[in-house]
Amino acid sequence: MPVELNHMIVHARDNRASAEFFASLLGLEITAEWGPFIAVELNNGVTLDFAAVPPETITPQHSAFLVSEEEFEAAYARILHRGIEHYADPHGKQPGAINHNDGGRGVYFVDPVGHLFELITVPYGGWTSPLHT
Repeated sequence: MPVELNHMIVHARDNRASAEFFASLLGLEITAEWGPFIAVELNNGVTLDFAAVPPETITPQHSAFLVSEEEFEAAYARILHRGIEHYADPHGKQPGAINHNDGGRGVYFVDPVGHLFELITVPYGGWTSPLHT
């Protein structure tokens, strides 16, 4: 069996608010709730399981999501409509912009907890990279 990512736990102050923020921004739905987890399933079956934890235990993480041009367009429109601070780069030096790395489009934004999320339409290295053939 090949190695595949099944789920990732995302720490949050309020698991419902974080799951709803992420799901609504990307046009996804909350797919399950159990114990301390509220799950949002991605198109490839991987779930992000948002878990409420004490704020002092949250270490911001960076997660990147490969999306279609249409999904990027819709998510970016939501980012603009909601006034979510966003950047063309991970260091926040290009505010209010997107990038065109590897011939695609990309944007970085921070969720309410401080996790850095990235949306890209072309994988790093482009579609012809040996990593993506």
